[in-house]
Amino acid sequence: MSRFFVDAADVGESTIRIVSKEDIRHIAKVLRLGEGDRIEVSDSTQWEYEAEILTVDDDCVEAKILDKQKFAREPQVQVTLFQGIPKQSKMETVVQKCVEMGVYRIVPVFTERTVVTDKGNFSKKRQRWQKVSAEAVKQCRRGIVPEIGQEIKFRQMTEHLREFDLVLFPYENETGRTIKDSLRGLDAKPGEIALIIGPEGGFSHGEAQALKDLGADCVTLGRTILRTETAGLAALSMIMYELEL
Repeated sequence: MSRFFVDAADVGESTIRIVSKEDIRHIAKVLRLGEGDRIEVSDSTQWEYEAEILTVDDDCVEAKILDKQKFAREPQVQVTLFQGIPKQSKMETVVQKCVEMGVYRIVPVFTERTVVTDKGNFSKKRQRWQKVSAEAVKQCRRGIVPEIGQEIKFRQMTEHLREFDLVLFPYENETGRTIKDSLRGLDAKPGEIALIIGPEGGFSHGEAQALKDLGADCVTLGRTILRTETAGLAALSMIMYELEL
């Protein structure tokens, strides 16, 4: 069954309205669904539904609610990935794979060694990454579409780190402490985790020291040095294995 996302306000007691022009076109023109066909719908907050299409027109698809359940595939821990912005299409890979793995939010970060520059049209990149996130969610049938946050600079990122229960900083110069050591040493399961990944070339010495000074838990991802588009996925997989499986 195909899955669609709506605002909670579009969910009534017995019916759901899909008003996104893109979704309506996809239902009517691509999937060729109509009255009597069943779909899955998420309210993007906490509930997912099985529904039967009642009507399809140019402005709205209306469906009858058949079943309502709380999200079954969303991790309890919310991991925000602060990703040093990589070159070319690598960010799309990061978004797609980390969304599949259960990331809650992704924030692009400009660091000292970031090669990519903002030429005034960066919002178009973010819109593209948000679309990649939405497409990945439909494939893996999660309950929410992880947000691709506003791009920020390294110093701005550090100002937000105190909001998290745990800050994990995978660093190529760390050789002893692992993510497993960090997570198994906690007194309680964290609700929100910040995961910080550098761009190609990693973080500068000054940035790494700044993160350590702020209390970020510096960890290793193993004996090999991973590419930036691999490191976040690897770290997220380790977190989900320890805390969710």
